[in-house]
Formats: sequence, structure tokens, C-alpha cells
Amino acid sequence: MFYIIGLGLCDEKDITVRGLEAVKGCSRVYLEAYTSILMIQKEKLEAFYGKELIAADRDMVETESDEILRNADKEDIALLVVGDPFGATTHTDIVLRARSLKIPVRVVHNASIMNAVGACGLQLYNFGQTVSLVFFTETWKPDSFYDRIKENADLGMHTLVLLDIKVKEQSEENLARGRKIYEPPRYMSITQAVSQLAEIEEIRQSGTLDPHKTLAIAVSRVGGGEGQEKIVCGTLAELLSQPPEVFGEPLHSLVIVGKRLHYLEVEYAQAYAVNPETWRNVAHNAYGCALE
Repeated sequence: MFYIIGLGLCDEKDITVRGLEAVKGCSRVYLEAYTSILMIQKEKLEAFYGKELIAADRDMVETESDEILRNADKEDIALLVVGDPFGATTHTDIVLRARSLKIPVRVVHNASIMNAVGACGLQLYNFGQTVSLVFFTETWKPDSFYDRIKENADLGMHTLVLLDIKVKEQSEENLARGRKIYEPPRYMSITQAVSQLAEIEEIRQSGTLDPHKTLAIAVSRVGGGEGQEKIVCGTLAELLSQPPEVFGEPLHSLVIVGKRLHYLEVEYAQAYAVNPETWRNVAHNAYGCALE
């Protein structure tokens, strides 16, 4: 059996009982370590699970899946994933590979940012397409995310924006020369994300991401509990003006608030507002939300 097991969002105790039982029965356990990051060290997971974990980077999961799936038709093998197994298309791909090899697959689900983002007070029913925002470079500034956000905005839907992470990445020079030298890990901050959104808005000028009339909610380490989880909301301009430490430690995500905004969502999120008065005024005047 090949297991793909979600670890949840925070620490070693977030794994489900079903997932933990599966881990304990596996002969090999891999830890996927690039689509997201853990808030704790691998060694702490190993101590809690009673199992040695094999770190699986992008190359292993995407190009060496045969090694991960080796003998999974005869013994139990697990791939551990931060959040939920289907939070990244990579994991769908490895399931398809297992199926093609006639290996039985069992998925153990867990919490992910896709549902835990409801902690900010916005209703999950009102979210549209989720988009990813990658690091811009001097020569590469992909802006297809803007079209998805605009499609959501035209329907009044909220948009969850997942911010880029770079783990075990090579520079263009090292990649071209075939040198296995990796850059230090980088995690996109809220400040950088909002700056990139504003840059593309300046080019497109549709008003979809008008910095002074667009409400947004920054979240970090959702599910991490008091002292770790951070939620900050305001206009894009207000978020851009905040010092980086306000947003807490990575990983960060950003929600662009849609016009189908309910007054209960406004009231709930107001507790996290940079300026509650501005939050309410923009919700009323720019979003047309009838506040009580």
C-alpha cells in the first residue's frame, strides 16, 4: 500500500490518529519538503512518530518517484505532506504513477491553508479560484495571476493568494553549468507580495487591485496557535506600509477580499484591522457592504 498522509499545519501532533497508525506500520516513510514548510524540525517528527523520515525534495518526488514507490505493491510505504495531500498537483501526479503500476493508494486527509484560511473571518463559500504568486525577477514578471483575481473579483469572490517559496533552488548559472549548488531558502513576504500586485495593477490599471480601495487579509502560520498565528487586514496600501515583523514568520498567504462581502465578515475581520475605521469605511463605500 502507498499512503499519502497529510500532516496538518502546525506541529507533530497535528497528524490524525489514522495517519499516525499508518506511519507506524510503514517500512519506509518519506517527508515531502518543498511545496510547504513545517513549523518544527524533522527530528521532532521522528521522535513523535517513532520512525526515521527520508527527506524527499522536488527532484525525488517529481523525477525519482519510482524509488519512492519501490516495493509499495508488497509493503507499506508513506509520503508525508504538510497540510493536505491534494494541496499540490505534485501529489496528484504521484498517485497517478502509483495507479499505473497497479499499486494500491490510500490518502489520509488533514487541514490545509485551503480551509484553515477561514480563520480570518471570510466565509469559505465566498472564495473563488486560488492563485499562486511567484517571485519576480528583472526579466520575468508573470502576471497571469491578475486575470484569475479579476475573474474572481468580477464575481464578487475572495481570492486566496499562495506566496512563493524557494527551497533547494539553483541559480541560473549553477543550473546551466550542472552544478548541484543550491540557493538559501526564500519565502515571499506579505510586503513583497503586495508590492508585486501593485506593480501589475500599475500596468493593467483595471482597478481590480487599487491599493486604496482593495481590502486584503494577510495570514501567517495559520493553526499555529497563540504566538505563531498572525492575521492582519486592511487596504493593500495599509498592508504595504506596515513593518515586516507585523506579519509574523513565514509561511505567509494573502486574501484579496471580494465585493460579495457580508457584514458579518467585516465585523469578524475588523479585530485584525490595521485601522478598524478605514476597514469599515472601505467595506461600506468601495464594496457597498451594508454595515449594521
